[in-house]
Amino acid sequence: MNEETLVRRLNAVGVTALSDALDRLAISGQAIGILPVARGMKFAGPAFTVQMLPVGLTHGIVGDYIDDVPEGAVVAIDNGGKLDQTVWGDILTRVAHKKGVAGTVIDGVCRDSDCCVSLKYPVFSRSVTMRTAKDRSTAHAYGVPIQLVEVRIEPGDWLVGDSDGVVAIPAGRVEEVVAIAEEVEAAERAILAAVDAGMRLDEARRAGGYHALQSRAV
Repeated sequence: MNEETLVRRLNAVGVTALSDALDRLAISGQAIGILPVARGMKFAGPAFTVQMLPVGLTHGIVGDYIDDVPEGAVVAIDNGGKLDQTVWGDILTRVAHKKGVAGTVIDGVCRDSDCCVSLKYPVFSRSVTMRTAKDRSTAHAYGVPIQLVEVRIEPGDWLVGDSDGVVAIPAGRVEEVVAIAEEVEAAERAILAAVDAGMRLDEARRAGGYHALQSRAV
């Protein structure tokens, strides 16, 4: 499947169905607690990973890695969930938007959130604050394995975000996951159609196999 088609399918199903698909496959991919700066933001794309470390432990750069992020990728930043310093602001937002980057996910916080909203550039983080990470943390490496909350992200894994949060999908299983997510959504649409036609919800759920949709594959 080409990347354009995959992005379209992932964005169409959204993260709730993808989360259910991950549960069925026993894949831990839900980045709990990372949410969009504004509702309605969404993205899907392969991860461009960035590992932050405290200043003094490493020599690195603050944000110049953005020049190497390819179009369509998602910047995934591991700052250890720190809430007292921002690793993303308006300069990075503007450059990423101009380059056609799909979005940014931060295990940490961002700032200059109005810029993200005005440009409709998707930024997802634990929170928003004003305090800079300059002289506090720096980009130690990129293109390396990182953590987003409790989820391990390899470079090139797929990240999908919408108003309900962010999920990560191993690159080698993304087609399998999206196919199951589409099955989940189709079943839920059938259940709603049956209820609209007058069927009781419990009957519609039984008919649609609702309670087995997230059952783990054996």
